[in-house]
Amino acid sequence: MPQIFKIAGYLVFFWSNESEPLEPIHVHITQGTPSASATKVWITRTGKCLLAHNNSKIPERVLRDIMFVIEARSEAIIKQWYDFHNEISFYC
Repeated sequence: MPQIFKIAGYLVFFWSNESEPLEPIHVHITQGTPSASATKVWITRTGKCLLAHNNSKIPERVLRDIMFVIEARSEAIIKQWYDFHNEISFYC
């Protein structure tokens, strides 16, 4: 499980096994231990975030702030995804 960064007690990560075929680039956000019910955020071609679901019930304001940081770091996140999976596609 590649950890991307921690912010305000939340972990931003992606799974090392993101299914076959590989899903479009996205990250998960959770507080504490990573789980299958972690919040999921797609990263678009332009580096913007699109919320897939908020299963971890992160408060709206906190989630918005975390997504802002993800967008600011999207270029590095995209590179990390590609370096790990050796392929990339985008949800939109």
